Amino acid sequence: MEPIVRMTGIVKQFPNVVALKGVDFSVQKGEVHSLVGENGAGKSTLMNILYGVLQPDLGEVYIHGRRQTIHSARDAMNLGIGMVHQEFMLAPAMTVLENIILGFEPNRRRVVDYDAARERITALSAEYGLAIRPDSRIIDNSVGEAQRVEIIKALYRGAEVLILDEPTAVLTPQETEDLFKVIRSLKEHGKTVIFISHKLQEVLAISDRITVMRDGRVQGTLSAAEATKEKIATLMVGREVFLNIRAPEREKGEVVLDVRGLSAKGRRKLSDLKDVSFQVHAGEILGIAGVDGNGQSELVEVLTGLRRAEQGEVLVSGRNITNLAPGEIRRQGVAHIPEDRNRSGLCADLTVADNLIATKLRRPPLSKKGIIRGQAVRELASKLVDEYDIRPGNYRIPARNLSGGNRQKVVVAREVSEDAELLIAAHPTRGVDIGSIEFIRSILIAQREEGKAILLVSADLEEIMSLSDRIAVMFEGRIVGILPASEANEQVLGLMMAGGEYRRAQREEDEVVEA
Repeated sequence: MEPIVRMTGIVKQFPNVVALKGVDFSVQKGEVHSLVGENGAGKSTLMNILYGVLQPDLGEVYIHGRRQTIHSARDAMNLGIGMVHQEFMLAPAMTVLENIILGFEPNRRRVVDYDAARERITALSAEYGLAIRPDSRIIDNSVGEAQRVEIIKALYRGAEVLILDEPTAVLTPQETEDLFKVIRSLKEHGKTVIFISHKLQEVLAISDRITVMRDGRVQGTLSAAEATKEKIATLMVGREVFLNIRAPEREKGEVVLDVRGLSAKGRRKLSDLKDVSFQVHAGEILGIAGVDGNGQSELVEVLTGLRRAEQGEVLVSGRNITNLAPGEIRRQGVAHIPEDRNRSGLCADLTVADNLIATKLRRPPLSKKGIIRGQAVRELASKLVDEYDIRPGNYRIPARNLSGGNRQKVVVAREVSEDAELLIAAHPTRGVDIGSIEFIRSILIAQREEGKAILLVSADLEEIMSLSDRIAVMFEGRIVGILPASEANEQVLGLMMAGGEYRRAQREEDEVVEA
């Protein structure tokens, strides 16, 4: 059978890098075909060529067996190809309906026919199970809702092939499962989905076939039946990968972080912090689990001076740091890997070196009497680039030129090298490739072994259970329970994440096992 999409010999070169090196890729009509690989492997570049955003230097593209030259995204849409980018292409101040029809407005007598547009959008929403609010503004929608708007926008414009670029990178587990229901519905209706991801468990759960890329080349295509997490990971990285890193048992030390009765206003009512108390010891990783939006972000912001506490205290090694400025909290021995590397962790226009030394610039040996010592800056930047395997190994280039995984390594390198008593790591492996996940997790374990106290916030339950000594679960701004990692599993944590207390969750899990 002729593939609905066939790309042959695709070559794409940018200044100083060849992104695609003769790639062959094909997709059958009505399948979910995953395209996986580490950041920088060439996945998004290949799909941006298919969508007309980029032009290939060499190679050919065939749609329904006919060779096509795709000069623009509109050309791609006219050929039945739609794409939902990782960064949504939506106008925040406009309504859902206005975003969907923008540039494709139905007209009646030279006036936009909103009734016809609403009727068609409502039909698409019902047909594919895509719940949206047509009259709400994008800015008032959740990330999951905005993604559904992007999918309907592509379908409204006639997409038969839908490219989803890292669609679960910013979704909660519940939103991810909702997305998978939509993908299955699209497949049932004869649509073709290209699913770009590096989350192997999700790829295995949703795919018919899986193509693996590394360093601008296709390493192989596997059927769902023959694919395993280990096979895919080896093809992605070129070696065996160890993701199930477990923290060895060790004696914990003195209390480093002591949070007492902390309350604070949240971004929304459900994320208000309400009387939160816990401790983290030296040589311990305390994991904070929970569905995003239940106060985890607010907790980290209060601990790092980015949000004001209304009640309670935060002590680091007995020193009260409650409501101090962020810079002063750093000076009290707290390092912070923020949850959003692009908004809070990096200045993308500055060089890699500038970002690596930003928190150390006012201290010897990087400066003396207010004067920056260039040689010391270069030596430290070079050392950290090598030690943390930041690629490419050039600290003079802007941080925006790095892949997501390497940007995250810059943030991790800067914060870990602070040699602080307490490291607050918020979603440290979110949206990074499998090799970087392995590396960052090993760094956190090494910090724990050196006796550092680590507060780990993550929506990845496998990561939480693997790295933590104890796990605290948050629900609607409260900690509903703290349990040893040895007693945790997805069922128990799932019950707690839905608001169940630990004792009740444990009893219900025991009842399930007995039944």
